[in-house]
Amino acid sequence: MKHYTEYMQEHFDELAQIRRDIHQHPELGFLEQRTSAIVEQLLKKWGYEVHSGYGTTGLVGVLKKGDSAKKIGIRADMDALPIREDTNLPYSSVHENVMHACGHDGHTAMLLGAAKYLSEQGDFSGTLNLIFQPAEESLGGARKMMNDGLFKDHPCDAIFGMHNAPGFPQGQLRFRDGAALSSSDYVTITITGVGGHGAYPHLAKDPVVATASIVMALQTIVSREVNPSELAVITIGAMNAGHINNVIPQKAVLELSVRSLNADVRVLLEKRIKALVKAQAESFGVQADVLYERGYPVLVNSLDETNFARNAAIEFVGQDNVELQAPARLGSEDFAYMLEEVPGCYLFIGNGDGDKNGSCAVHNPKYDFNDNNLITGSAFWAFLAERYLNTTA
Repeated sequence: MKHYTEYMQEHFDELAQIRRDIHQHPELGFLEQRTSAIVEQLLKKWGYEVHSGYGTTGLVGVLKKGDSAKKIGIRADMDALPIREDTNLPYSSVHENVMHACGHDGHTAMLLGAAKYLSEQGDFSGTLNLIFQPAEESLGGARKMMNDGLFKDHPCDAIFGMHNAPGFPQGQLRFRDGAALSSSDYVTITITGVGGHGAYPHLAKDPVVATASIVMALQTIVSREVNPSELAVITIGAMNAGHINNVIPQKAVLELSVRSLNADVRVLLEKRIKALVKAQAESFGVQADVLYERGYPVLVNSLDETNFARNAAIEFVGQDNVELQAPARLGSEDFAYMLEEVPGCYLFIGNGDGDKNGSCAVHNPKYDFNDNNLITGSAFWAFLAERYLNTTA
């Protein structure tokens, strides 16, 4: 374990330069041409076969050693967010309203650090498939890579991914088997009534009143229809109706985020939202149209692969630095699609829990990836890959 971290410490300046360069030049989903080109150039320099064009800008670096048939996949995401950076860092984004506010620059650099080590000093027998994925942020880049033949062309026995976690000690490795991240669905509800003068409401069909009733009724689905032992969330993030105080508008629109940690609960939420909205609208004599868009599924970590990674982490950083079964999180991740096809584990690495160096939440204009994780994360990826490929079934 020591030599993995020592290697990353020796190459820290190089990895930090790569990470900060990517941070300074962020690219939105499916537009990661520059980032993808950097990754491809480095992988080829280090002796990897590079297969590009998956999910537009995604690519896979393949390295084979020995004669084992075992195959491991490790994935990093590359895309940035449409957020204006407010960090005042010397390597702040040069692109207006685009920044790496979720640490994908760090995820990419961590996997590149492992790639460099495994090429130069890797002692294993089998096949490494290092997957650099575009468009994780709500665009489903993982599914697009899979549709383009990712696992058909590069089959994996197991697949692993990692995300930084602000608010937890830097370098702490956090695991959860089973449902670890929620599904994420998007709902647009349009209520259409009859507009009119605010002084004569009896001549109109007021969509605002109906919408207010729907908002309150939606709160009862989770509290009264979902088993209290299950986690679920219905958030009404936007409510838009009208422009002036004395006019009853024709329409009102609600936008919802719907999340759950159980596939059956996800089905229940969709069914009940649609039925409740329709019934409420009818009671007010207005029309309701529900556009229900399914996003990412529940992310489910397989037990065996999670146990393998968990035990590797204990050996690597010590049990005091490992959260064995962390609470489930209601964020979502398109790595869930990959886990539906290949068993594996998605884990978290603490980004920092102090006032500085990584405690700022993701998707925040002041967020920055903690570069100390370029050592811990890269070294753990290298250790995990060797350990997996050298373990006999």
